[in-house]
Amino acid sequence: MDKQYWEKVAPDNDNQIFDVLKNDKQQKIVAHISSIASREKTVMDVGCSVGKWLPLLSASFKKVYAVDIADKYIELAKANNAHLENVEYIRTDFSKARSKFPVCDAAVCINAILTPSYKKQINFFNNLSRVVRKGGNLILVVPSLESALYSEAMLCRWDFSDGKKKPGTKRHKGDVLHGAIDIDGMPTKHFLREELAATLTLEGFEVQATEKIEYTWESEFTNPPSWLKAPYPWDWLVVAKKKQ
Repeated sequence: MDKQYWEKVAPDNDNQIFDVLKNDKQQKIVAHISSIASREKTVMDVGCSVGKWLPLLSASFKKVYAVDIADKYIELAKANNAHLENVEYIRTDFSKARSKFPVCDAAVCINAILTPSYKKQINFFNNLSRVVRKGGNLILVVPSLESALYSEAMLCRWDFSDGKKKPGTKRHKGDVLHGAIDIDGMPTKHFLREELAATLTLEGFEVQATEKIEYTWESEFTNPPSWLKAPYPWDWLVVAKKKQ
């Protein structure tokens, strides 16, 4: 996933990109943002996309930096949030080494670390560490590899129960060993819980909480069977603090 890909999908974002804010029914992410918010603090929305999180961040922090890799996403975020006076927009690529950006009291990064490139992933985490000042907070959401494998297991059970492959369902493909699972034909990085903890620790963060953001089965399958209930598919939510 590079700049060209995101420039292409940006105009049709609502149809192509899963809306985490809308589908976090328990509002866990909102609650964690509220817990670190202060009108005396600055925050960066890393991978702001069309800016759905900006109204909440603008109302909760003194200054918001909205960052994205795609020019079209920056344009859409500006248009959607023109009424917000404390938001500054920055077009940069966090997957490049030593990207330039302001240092903030907090960072929010919602499903933005998706590149299957290990080098770019490490650059992204390194830049997150650089953007959050010592003692600052990070709220991170990423796709779960455990959830992807669990969904595949449930799909196999569904097929077995029906005695055939269901039309309209999807199977996960890709380089599972390295967490690169295809979503709509695009290799997308999925993370293990322990992988996240180890990576953030190496980048100078202390993990304070790791939780599941659960979604409905409709987020994985078309017309899932009625017996397919909890546990539901999920993303990982990690709350971390930059070490002093």
